[in-house]
Amino acid sequence: MLRATDLAHLIIRARLAPGAIAVDATVGNGHDTGFLADIVGVSGHVYGFDVQADALAVATERVKGMRHVTLLQAGHEVLGERLPEAARYRLATVMFNLGYLPGAAKSIVTRTETTLAALQQSLDHLAVCGVVTLITYPGHAEGASEAVAVAQYTAMLPATFAAST
Repeated sequence: MLRATDLAHLIIRARLAPGAIAVDATVGNGHDTGFLADIVGVSGHVYGFDVQADALAVATERVKGMRHVTLLQAGHEVLGERLPEAARYRLATVMFNLGYLPGAAKSIVTRTETTLAALQQSLDHLAVCGVVTLITYPGHAEGASEAVAVAQYTAMLPATFAAST
């Protein structure tokens, strides 16, 4: 069976090219950050956001030596203000893998209000033909309400955004 993360990777691999600008909105252990960095290569750039210092420490080791990766200890809800001017309105891909950091405290989770703010900012800065992937985990209380809110939000997007939930 294909996992949600595998599907997100397939979609992105088909659309993302070397030299592009990508965002990992929820760095976690850095698996998606490394995946994006491998595709965009040294001519592109990946910006990663996470609030947890421990997660960023692990991710930093995973992308060690990749000068085309910038990791920011910040919530994804500040994505729009923390992107450098050169990256604004040019995002080829934004990945969200919501929930909590595997192997860490399950009390630290993504929150509906910050996720919706980050999603709007991602769409605001998305390049023409860019793609946003968003994986929700409704298996815990905040994740369940977050999944419903994301589904409602994407259902209301104009037809120019092809939303799939």
